[in-house]
Amino acid sequence: MVFTFKAGDIKKLSKIFGVSAKHKRNNYRFELIGKGIARKLALEIYPNIIIGNRRGNLISAYTPSAHLQLHFCSGYVISEMLNEVTFVGEYKGKLSGLIIEKEGGCSLYANVDREILSGDFTRLGPEVMLSGIALSLTESILPEGEIRPKQKIS
Repeated sequence: MVFTFKAGDIKKLSKIFGVSAKHKRNNYRFELIGKGIARKLALEIYPNIIIGNRRGNLISAYTPSAHLQLHFCSGYVISEMLNEVTFVGEYKGKLSGLIIEKEGGCSLYANVDREILSGDFTRLGPEVMLSGIALSLTESILPEGEIRPKQKIS
């Protein structure tokens, strides 16, 4: 079954972000401002819109210096402990995750091999380890799928 954002999802996100969503024509907008930090972020969620020849969820994050998008978002995970939400999309064993913090920070990890989420993080280089740890929170919502066999590194 394909995931689509519903009113209940928007309420959950409003609770973790501590702000109400503004419902526009075809999207929901959250405006996040960090306390004591010069951070501002606008998050827009477009549920079930046309993207190319298909329908899906589009997540956009606007900051003073960047515009990030996650096409075909297939779910999200809320971390109350970290005060953040990880939006995730998967295509052929590759994950992309957009992490939005309550205080207006954001991170994007794109085209990450799904197999590193449940691997031994200590065997990864530090430059790769962070994406595996950050996206490992999404394992619980990812559909069961065949992950291609690990390839040996020469």
